[in-house]
Amino acid sequence: MDDKITIIEGPPPVFEPIQEGWVMGLNESPGLYDLSLTRLRTFNGSALVERCYHTWHAGGSMYLEYRDMLGLHKKSPILAARSLTTRDGQVLFLWVRRELEEAEIQEDPPGEDQQPY
Repeated sequence: MDDKITIIEGPPPVFEPIQEGWVMGLNESPGLYDLSLTRLRTFNGSALVERCYHTWHAGGSMYLEYRDMLGLHKKSPILAARSLTTRDGQVLFLWVRRELEEAEIQEDPPGEDQQPY
């Protein structure tokens, strides 16, 4: 149970393409994957980041568990995590690795005339 962060309610997470160079170093593997950033509201962001750290320090893997648009369970490895407190509450930033097929299915990012989720 300590090796995952589960989204219990709400819409599926929105995965944003990575624009930061430092994250590309996390993608060293023999397979091809897409690196994405997702932002989640939480009440205990610091505790979740600490749980990630302890799992990684022990040599384990952390996963983001969520439901997709069809309601199917999905699981993506978390590569990095950060918590930030804003005026609206705590936000958990998760950098995850996804299969290329999953990334291509993701909707296009909102344009100027569209509102983000």
